[in-house]
Amino acid sequence: MHQLTFDNYQKLAKSTELCGHRIAYWVSLNFDQDPSKEIILFIHGFPSASWDWHYQWKHLAGQNRLLSLDLLGFGLSDKPTNHQYSLLEQADIVQQLLSKLGVKKFHVLAHDYGDSVAQELLSRQGQTDNPAKILSICFLNGGLFASHHRPLFTQKLLKSWLGGLASYFMNKASLNKGFNKIFSACSQPNANEIDILWRLIEHNNGKKVLPKLLSYIDERKQYGKRWVESMISTSVPLYFVNGVHDPISGQHMLDHYNDIIPFARTTALDVGHYPQLEAPEKVLYLYQIFLNEIRN
Repeated sequence: MHQLTFDNYQKLAKSTELCGHRIAYWVSLNFDQDPSKEIILFIHGFPSASWDWHYQWKHLAGQNRLLSLDLLGFGLSDKPTNHQYSLLEQADIVQQLLSKLGVKKFHVLAHDYGDSVAQELLSRQGQTDNPAKILSICFLNGGLFASHHRPLFTQKLLKSWLGGLASYFMNKASLNKGFNKIFSACSQPNANEIDILWRLIEHNNGKKVLPKLLSYIDERKQYGKRWVESMISTSVPLYFVNGVHDPISGQHMLDHYNDIIPFARTTALDVGHYPQLEAPEKVLYLYQIFLNEIRN
């Protein structure tokens, strides 16, 4: 499968100031040319970037208008070191970008950390200062329920008082080792994927901010009740595609989702934490079916 190179990812990026920070974002070529086509917003996970979606992006671009961004502290966006990172601020950044681009309604395809941002956006639906309407949300593996999120030892270490030291000694080899644990044994990341993901972390001295970004674990506990209530009560179509071999948010998260969410629409995949990279064609196929179902 042809992968998007780091250099091309950089060349295709646009940037704008949102909430006082430079944020990298991408739009499909037809974004301003065909207002009849619906918009899909991609929201990436921790610790990666919008690069994760390159396969789905390429194949969804024809029939849809596409938008993605590297959230604050990730990828090509600003990574301020003396900053208190928050999922609520990330949602503010997304809303400012939607407003700046004149987006009135949109679908969401989210993963991991991005799931939490999507949950916050959903909980804001109907507020007068939030005019953009969510048409649907498709969640990939993520901590949708704080009670069932199982962070890795590495994440716990980075979040602890030793986080600065742990991030200092983090390197491409340790990233590879960590990703080998969360990808399925049958769909391990290749050297090129690890190289690009590492370059995205290192960009703008990003290793330093990893411990601060992990505040999202506490925020999930803090805001989880409101988020889950919005998922239960919403009329927005929801879909959960879950890689069941994910030790962080796999089968156990899927089971709880099916227990909690009314008329749950879900699919289990024989992969790990990164379905969009481990089974890109399958994720694309399932997402296209979901879009067709809710559009008809």
